[in-house]
Amino acid sequence: MKIVVLVKHVPDAAADRTFHEADHTTDRVGVDGILSELDEYAVEEALKLAGSESGEVIALTMGPEGSADAIKRALQMGADSGVHVVDDALHGSDALATSHVLAEAIGKIGEVDLVLTGMASTDGGMSVVPAMLAERLGFAHIGFVGEMSVDGGTVRARRDSDVTETVEAATPAIVSVTDQINEPRYPSFKGIMAAKKKPVESWSLADLGVAAEQVGLDAAWSQVQSVTKRPERTQGEVVTDDGDGGIKLAEFLASRKFI
Repeated sequence: MKIVVLVKHVPDAAADRTFHEADHTTDRVGVDGILSELDEYAVEEALKLAGSESGEVIALTMGPEGSADAIKRALQMGADSGVHVVDDALHGSDALATSHVLAEAIGKIGEVDLVLTGMASTDGGMSVVPAMLAERLGFAHIGFVGEMSVDGGTVRARRDSDVTETVEAATPAIVSVTDQINEPRYPSFKGIMAAKKKPVESWSLADLGVAAEQVGLDAAWSQVQSVTKRPERTQGEVVTDDGDGGIKLAEFLASRKFI
């Protein structure tokens, strides 16, 4: 079984994330980056499935030079190889352009059985790229999966929302998984050392046959128009209870229209 798992290098949510003043794109240089937390579940599931089927796991990412760290993390967890699509023209690409580039990259990788993704990236949070990819590649798509298995050429998956449904699809398929599907492993020392010897290829837009005019901020169908910083937290009001604390609390809540 050959599995491609999509990974994304995102700004650490615990850091002070900012946007570039010129074009309102995410600042990925001035803040520490990590593998998107939700993508770790996709990597773990890919490793579990590949291990049971004597398969191969390829980590694929798109982004600037620093994005290679997302592949590095996937390799440390146990992925076999990585592919990094990197090109200056990609800056500011939206979901449509991203799905186009990733679809071409998957096509270049060759015949695959599964493409696994997280249910969303922790920076964009749009959850639309997996479905777009499926449309471009002509693959089946199952989203928001909390449990899955593969038997021959059939994917069986459970999705939990207001109801629980079990669905099946023929491979090749694209499956996005939730954070309920497993518990991602922490890279061992052996895995960290082994990752240094695993192959990682870097592909440009030219390698994929994608024109620069089809990607980037100028080609984006959606753009951030303005950014406003979150207001600084102010000191709270301390109320001394002299027997009328309940009344003061009610007055405070009423002034904020909470009651």
